[in-house]
Amino acid sequence: MKISAFALVLAAMLPFSTAATAEKLVVGATPVPHAEILDFVKPALAKQGVTLEVKVFTDYVQPNLQVAQKHLDANFFQHQPYLDEFNRSRGATLVSVAGVHIEPFGAYSLKVKKLDDLAEGATVALPSDATNGGRALLLLAAHKLIGLKEGVGIAATRRDVTFNPKKLKFRELEAATLPRVLDQVDLALINTNYALDAKLDPLRDALVIEDARSPYVNILVARPDNAASAAMQKLAAALVAPEVRAFIEKRYKGAVVPVF
Repeated sequence: MKISAFALVLAAMLPFSTAATAEKLVVGATPVPHAEILDFVKPALAKQGVTLEVKVFTDYVQPNLQVAQKHLDANFFQHQPYLDEFNRSRGATLVSVAGVHIEPFGAYSLKVKKLDDLAEGATVALPSDATNGGRALLLLAAHKLIGLKEGVGIAATRRDVTFNPKKLKFRELEAATLPRVLDQVDLALINTNYALDAKLDPLRDALVIEDARSPYVNILVARPDNAASAAMQKLAAALVAPEVRAFIEKRYKGAVVPVF
């Protein structure tokens, strides 16, 4: 009887012990490809004792705010220039934990087949956030559609356009809405994650696209207080595993490019 009672007590304690040592991360991500990549690594993390919960966002502001406010442990959706701008403008201190992939930025149109076909006064939609708006203008400048002030770089805005022979009219819209306005504008500069989510194929549908040398690596982001935690480091390692490289290459066929 004493042995049975001891066994029952021990059995009752085991689940508690397991739960006490289990680790959990709640990570915010945009749907494609970030949430899909995170879902792919869930089983590998589970084997290491880390439960990964993915919360999907369709904007670029809330994932950072919620990490800063400790409602999320981390996020995965942005590149370093965007994070730098967020930290500067919001007084935040979020940090990069690992670089995972590049999403070449593209220009899309339902009205023309090539940039040269854009008419004078054509309407071009750009992301309204500072870094992606600058990135869009840099892509247009790289293809000689506009000229920009010397050295302006990623901080470029419409005010920095010094050469606009087609007298293009720029509309700045939230990045997530750009695929939905393609039929309302002549050209839209769209982040690849939103293009993929809208069932656009960047390699087939974009009139022009950044090449794989793009410096805008998408990163796992956390806070200074949890970036070095064991669970976060396990997630970072899982995201740059050979299996993830194979998954990205097979699923996205060059529209998303691993950097590891």
